[in-house]
Amino acid sequence: MTSGKIAEEGLYLEDLSLGRKLLSESYIVTEEEIKEFAGKYDPQDFHLNDSLAKESLFGGLAASGWHTASITMRLLVGSGKLIKGGIVGMGGEISWPRPTRPGDTLQVESEVIEVIPSGARSDQGIVKLRSKTKNQNGKVVQLFIAKLYVPRRPV
Repeated sequence: MTSGKIAEEGLYLEDLSLGRKLLSESYIVTEEEIKEFAGKYDPQDFHLNDSLAKESLFGGLAASGWHTASITMRLLVGSGKLIKGGIVGMGGEISWPRPTRPGDTLQVESEVIEVIPSGARSDQGIVKLRSKTKNQNGKVVQLFIAKLYVPRRPV
C-alpha cells in the first residue's frame, strides 16, 4: 500500500496525516473460492448454487460480504507493513453496495480521515481509515470505515 523505508518498518501515528492515501495490490476472485468460503462460513444458495443464485436478489453467483471483507483484510495486510505492530481494529462500519462476482479483480483504496492522538496515553492514538474495495470497473463492492489502534513513534 505504501513504499519505501516506512513500509518496511510500519507506519506510526505521526506518519498518518489527514488525507493520506494508500493503494493495495489487486486480487482476482474465483468461483471456486466463493463457493468454498460460503460452504464453510455463509452457506446460502446465492453463494453456492449458480442456478439458484440467478433467481435471487443478486441475479447470479455472489461472494459473501464476509468473504469480500476477508479479501480486503488480506490486501491491506499483504501490501506491506501498513501499521507498526499490525492492523489492530477498534471497531468500524461496513457496507456492501454491490456484490463481488466470480472473476472480479479487487483492489483497496484507503484514505486517512481522522487522526486522534490519545489524551491519556502518549504512546498511542487512533486513526480512522476509509477503505473502498473496488472491482476492475472501479465500482465499490465494499466500504469500510475502521478505527485502528496506532502506536506513536518512540521518543
